[in-house]
Formats: sequence, C-alpha cells, structure tokens
Amino acid sequence: MSVPSYLSALAPVVTDVVAPSAVHVDRAAIFPQAAIDALSQAGLLGLVSSADLGGMGEGQRAAVLVVEELARHCGSTAMVVMMHYCATALLEAHGPEPVRKQVAVGSYLTTLAFSEVGSRSHFWAPLSTATAVDGGGVRLDAHKSWVTSAGHADGYVWSSKPVAADVEGPSSLWLVPADARGLEVGGAFDGLGLRGNSSSPMTGTGIEVTSDAMLGADGGGFDLMLGAVLPWFQVLSAAFSCGTMDASTTKAAAHAAGTRLEHLDQSLADNPVVRANVARMRVKTDMARSLLLDTLNAMETGEPDAMLKVLEVKAAASETAIEVTDLAMRVCGGSAFRKEVGVERHFRDARAATVMAPTTDALNDFIGRLVCGLPLF
Repeated sequence: MSVPSYLSALAPVVTDVVAPSAVHVDRAAIFPQAAIDALSQAGLLGLVSSADLGGMGEGQRAAVLVVEELARHCGSTAMVVMMHYCATALLEAHGPEPVRKQVAVGSYLTTLAFSEVGSRSHFWAPLSTATAVDGGGVRLDAHKSWVTSAGHADGYVWSSKPVAADVEGPSSLWLVPADARGLEVGGAFDGLGLRGNSSSPMTGTGIEVTSDAMLGADGGGFDLMLGAVLPWFQVLSAAFSCGTMDASTTKAAAHAAGTRLEHLDQSLADNPVVRANVARMRVKTDMARSLLLDTLNAMETGEPDAMLKVLEVKAAASETAIEVTDLAMRVCGGSAFRKEVGVERHFRDARAATVMAPTTDALNDFIGRLVCGLPLF
C-alpha cells in the first residue's frame, strides 16, 4: 500500500526538525516555531483546508495520522497542530474566505479559545460577553483560562455569550485576530508537560470586531462546539494519546532489550516481569488505537453509535496513556528519571489529555447518559 502524500511530506519534517528539537522545546518551555514553520512549508498546516483554496483537502483520518506521528516525537508540536486543525475545521464551514485561503497555504495558525476562568472545563458555558456597539461592531470581553498557542496564533476561535438577549443558545463564536486591540496573553506557560505549547491564559478587554467576525449564528455557538468542533477534538486528542503511548512503548522496550545486568549476563528483557509489563504496554496501546480507528470508521460511514464512540475515544485513550506511560517508568526503573531515556517526557505529556475539557470525568458522565437513554444536557 502506498504512503499517503501528506505522510510523505511529514516524514522529513519530523526527522529534520520536530524530533531533533523536541527535547529543547520541552526543557526550555519554548514554542516549537521551527517545527510549525517547517509544517507550513510542507503544506501540512493546510492539511484539512479546501483544495479549491490551496489546501490539501484531507479529513479527520489524515489529521489523526499526522497528530499521532507528531506526538510520537514532540507532544507540544502535536498539541499546537491538533488545536489548529480543530479550529480550521470550524473555519472551513463558517470562516471568511480570505482567512481560509491563508490557512490553506500555511500562512495562518489558528486555535480554540473556549475555556474560561469562571466556567473552567465546562467550555460550552462561556461567561465572556459580546456587546453591540455603535456602527455595527461588537465588543468582546473575556478572561480565557487556557489557550494553546497563546501569543503565537494568528487568529483565535473565541466563545462568548450571545449578543442578543432573546436568542436561543448559550453562546456565540467569533474569529478574533491576534492583533486585536485589548487582547493580551496572561503570561508564559510553565506546565508539568506539553511545556512548549504556550497554553497560557488570555484576556480580552474591549476587543472590537465587526459583526461578520461571528462564526455561524448568534447563539449558535453551542451547536457548533458539539457538532463541528467536538468530534475533531475527540479523535485528535485520542491520536495524541496513541502517539504518546506508542513512543513510550518503543522506548521502554528498547531500553529493556539494550540494558544489561552484567553480573547475571542478562538484559532487563530477560526478566519475565519486565517482559510482561512491556507486553501490557503494547496491548493497551494497540487497543486504544483500535478504538480510534473504529471511531473514524463509524464517523465516516454514519454508524448509529458514532457519537457514543466519539465520546468514548478520548476518555479511553487518555486514561490508557497514563497507564502505559506509568508502566514505561517502571520498566526503565531509575533510568526513567533521567531525561535522556525519554520516557519521563511522555509520562508528563500524557497527563494533559485527561484534564483537557471535556475531561475524562465529564466524558464518563456523557457516556453514561447516552447509554442510559438520557439527554446529554
């Protein structure tokens, strides 16, 4: 089977830029700009943009494979690209054509700005406001708690309460340009993992946008979040977790096979307990990836349980990634605490997905509601 062209384009970017810079990005907590520039030049920022506008015209499956491969090498780069694809999917349906063209040719990085200080992981319930001003414009005020690529994106898919008080629906969505007056990044990101993804708080104070910056209808943000954004976020988050698991398993197995107990004339892999843990890592990684691929199939063919699988896949993959990376630390023993072995970086990065909204706890509630025949909200 031939390799898809987008994966052929990705391979040298990973080999020449993403993988060599991953350790430095993590240790210095710097945004992976060189990797993003290389992905742009390879056309991969326009992976899911319309071919009519200069993009590659690919869908969720291609985005999954790209994010998964990036996560094997640099979690921060994978997260930046993941959020870019999520936002791009919405812009493709509702964004202005000039911006869509920029995204398609790789000259525009975008991201989501949903989570807020007051509603935390309940991203569907923004507290930020949108107020009509004289001249037909709109004023946006918000305190966003986490925005991936904060200060580096060219535009932010931004949530707020509706402009009109009488519309149905709790939220509206906007495209806020990075150079908007009143838009500020709260400070440098200093996290446990994904240290280069610049997931910083942002505030908007009196940001003025034109009314055509609205994405979709006033009050229609909730439906767009769940219908257009959530499926992309779920499968791409699972892809991130699967790539992280696969890298941890590969590194732990290599360490076990290549590390010797000289006094016994054995490798670590000769120990059946070590082998069993490596086997558990491989099985769990493959199980999570199988669910991911099954979810993609369900979405592509319109299976009745597609939404259930969409909700399951992030919860399953993120929790499994914690198990797998924990096993990687055990397999590598004390050496795992040395950064040169590489598994501790994946151990830290893997923890992010479980607490990114919708969190695993929230997803389990949603899954339980569906299975029990209850409405999600």
